[in-house]
Amino acid sequence: MLRHFSGFQRLCSTVALTLAAFVAAPLSAAEPSSMRVFFGTYTNNKPDGSKGIYTSTLDLKTGALSKPELAAETVSPSFLAIAPGGKFLYAVGEAGIGGGVSGFAIGGDGKLTLINRETTGGKGPAHVSVDGAGKNVLVANYGSGAIACLPISAEGKLSPASSVIQHEGSSVNPARQKGPHAHSIYVDKGQRFVVSADLGLDKVLVYKFDAAAGKLTPNEPAFFAAKPGAGPRHFAFHPDGRHAFVINEIDSTLTSLAWDPEKGTLSGIQTLSTLPAEHKGNSTAEVVVHPSGKFVYGSNRGHDSIAGFSFDGATGKLTAIGHTPAGGKTPRNFNIDPTGTFLIAAHQGSNTVQAFRIDGDNGTLTPVGGAVPVASPVCIKFLAQ
Repeated sequence: MLRHFSGFQRLCSTVALTLAAFVAAPLSAAEPSSMRVFFGTYTNNKPDGSKGIYTSTLDLKTGALSKPELAAETVSPSFLAIAPGGKFLYAVGEAGIGGGVSGFAIGGDGKLTLINRETTGGKGPAHVSVDGAGKNVLVANYGSGAIACLPISAEGKLSPASSVIQHEGSSVNPARQKGPHAHSIYVDKGQRFVVSADLGLDKVLVYKFDAAAGKLTPNEPAFFAAKPGAGPRHFAFHPDGRHAFVINEIDSTLTSLAWDPEKGTLSGIQTLSTLPAEHKGNSTAEVVVHPSGKFVYGSNRGHDSIAGFSFDGATGKLTAIGHTPAGGKTPRNFNIDPTGTFLIAAHQGSNTVQAFRIDGDNGTLTPVGGAVPVASPVCIKFLAQ
C-alpha cells in the first residue's frame, strides 16, 4: 500500500513540476519573431525588371526585410489577396487579353505553385479580395468597370465567375471619368455585404453578398456618392465595425464614413485633404487602418508621402498627425503588419520598398534601415509564419 502511495506521490510531483514549468514559460515564446511578406508587381521585359510575385521575411523586432526572392513567375500580378488559413494566394494579372486572376498554393518557404487561372468578367482587373470563409474571390475590373465573384474549392481552385455586375455611368472629369472604373472591392466583417469603390462614377457601391451561392445583388440604397470629381479609389473598414474610410485619388482627399453593418449603408462624416498644402501633380493610392483602430494612413503619389491621421471613435472624425516622406517615388501601396508594429511602403517609381516603425502612442512613422530593391512593387501582403 505504501509502495503504491509513494508512486502516486512521485506522479503528482512530476505533474506539478511540469505545470509549474509551463506556467513559468514566458508568453513571448509563442509570439512570432518574423512575418512573411509578398510583393505584387508590374512585370516587363527589361533585364532588371520584375518577373512576378516576390517574397521576403520581416523581422518583427528590428523591422529588417530579407532579400526578396521570386515566389512565382507570372505576368503583372499587381494586387494580391491571401485566403484565410494562409494556404492560398490569389493575384490579378492586368496584362493580356482582358486580364485574369490566378490562384496559387503557398509553400512553407513562401514559394508559390500555380493552381489555375480564370477570367474576371471584365477588362483590366486592378484589385482582388477573399471572403472571410475562403469560399469566394472578389475582383474589381478597372478597365471595364465590372466586378465579379469567383467561387473557390477546398483545394484553392478557382471556378468561373458565379456573379458579374457591370457598373454604368460617368462623372464630371472628362479625362478620368467618362465611364465606370471599379478600382477596389472588399467584404465586410459580417460577410453580408461587398463594397466597391468606383473612380469613374464617384461612388462607393454596396452589394448584398450571398457567400454560399457566390452571388452579388445591389443593396438599397445602392451606393454612397462622393464629391463630384473626387475619384474614390480604395476603401478600408474600421475594426469597430461601425466606420469606414475611402481615399479619393483625383482630388487627394480622405473621407470618413459611418457604416451600418445591418443595413449595409454608408454615410459621410468628414473629408480631409491628404496633403499638407496645395501640391500639383499628386494623386492618392492606398488607405489602411492601424490594427488598434487609433490611426488611419493614406499614400500620396507625387508628394511621395504617407499621410497619418488619428481617429476619434466617438465622433468618427479624423485629425491630421503629419506627413512622412515615403522613402521613394510613387508609393502605390503600403500595408501594416498584423502586430501593428511596422508599415511597409511600395515605391513603384523607384523600384524599392521601405519599412517604418509605428509609434503605438501617437502614430508617427520612423524609417527602419534603408530601402530594399523590388522591381515595380504595387502591393504588399503579410502572412504569419
